[in-house]
Amino acid sequence: MKVMPGALIKNELSLLAINLTRRCNLACAHCYLDADTLKQGSPFELTTDEVCRLLDDVVQCGDGTMVVLTGGEPLMRRDLEAIIAYGAGLNLAMVVGTNGVMLTDKRVRSLKLAGVLGLGISVDSLDAEYHDEFRGRPGAWAKTMAGIEACRRNALSFQIHFSISEGNADELPAMIDFARTCGARVLNIFFLICTGRGESVTDLTPQRYEQLLGELIEAQERCTDLIIRARCAPHFKRVAHQRKPGSPLNRISGLDGDGCIAGTHYCRITPEGGLTACPYIPDEVGNIRQVSFRTLWASSPTLQALREPELRGSCGVCEFRKLCGGCRARPLALGGDLMDSDPVCVYQPRGGPVIEPLSDEVYSDMHWSAQAEQRLDRIPGFLRRMVKKRAEAYVAELGLSCVMPEHLHELAAKRFGGNGPRGQAR
Repeated sequence: MKVMPGALIKNELSLLAINLTRRCNLACAHCYLDADTLKQGSPFELTTDEVCRLLDDVVQCGDGTMVVLTGGEPLMRRDLEAIIAYGAGLNLAMVVGTNGVMLTDKRVRSLKLAGVLGLGISVDSLDAEYHDEFRGRPGAWAKTMAGIEACRRNALSFQIHFSISEGNADELPAMIDFARTCGARVLNIFFLICTGRGESVTDLTPQRYEQLLGELIEAQERCTDLIIRARCAPHFKRVAHQRKPGSPLNRISGLDGDGCIAGTHYCRITPEGGLTACPYIPDEVGNIRQVSFRTLWASSPTLQALREPELRGSCGVCEFRKLCGGCRARPLALGGDLMDSDPVCVYQPRGGPVIEPLSDEVYSDMHWSAQAEQRLDRIPGFLRRMVKKRAEAYVAELGLSCVMPEHLHELAAKRFGGNGPRGQAR
């Protein structure tokens, strides 16, 4: 049986975050890393060779895995371009998460030449004073804006990362407009989890959390030229389903989309080589210096538990438990167990049948032309699944049953102003 490009294999590694360093040029209020070592870094950080050997292992765990190089501030690693080039040579989608302060024209060109797919740039407010206070450094906002302009001048794709709290939540509509006008391809809204310094700024009430998720869903329905995603907010899936179960938004979201994928399709490597299910679950399941990444990913009891979770409390009896499942890091951060109920969810289970996530084969009567399938196959693996779902939802809305190359072109024009994602043939 032929596997369609973009199909998700059970427990395939879709996304890996590597904290390359604890060093940082800022002192952000929400940082989940150990604040005591941010300035000096750790003397035991993975070497260039160790990171490259890790990437060799990653290739065996997924088709076109996206690797996010982050920190601390990853641009402080002098070997960053060498790591990017090595991963790109393995056909991994290499991206960098940065505060943007160090993004000069020269550095952007260097990253692009190394083969970086894109950058995630953190912008926490359009008010320079608020952003600078949040980031712990005067002038940070201006430097980040200059970094965004450097990406635009050098045609390097970027996303905007917005960490939301009560202090900046009212800026959400303005941030969406900013992301659209500045040329970002995606706006990621991060809902903070009370770990590290983030404990002091995780101040959204469960009711406010729910309200903001609704606003994000409405905004995505209005915006066809920007992808808006809620991060660390698996309830997004439940809220979207409650509003309109058969909407295109629900059809393009799957287990690889908005719900929590910690331990199932995603994990994190610490600067010293520890593997955790996500950055906000601090307990390491092992260290890649002692046990290979492939072995840990395949056989860790903690990851296995997350793949077949035995949820407790309201999460355990909720009809949305397969669609959402709640955040596993939040109850742990508050002193509970990994499988306890998510404390920020306001939904009260109603005892109905369990709602199943929509599978990759939700459009069973949809066909792809040979040319469209070839074009899809050239898109990096992690993006391929999302493009496949969006294309099928788009074609279904047109009342058609076959995806053609022109449909992919039309979608690319809507999302990217006529410039499709890198790797997508014209």
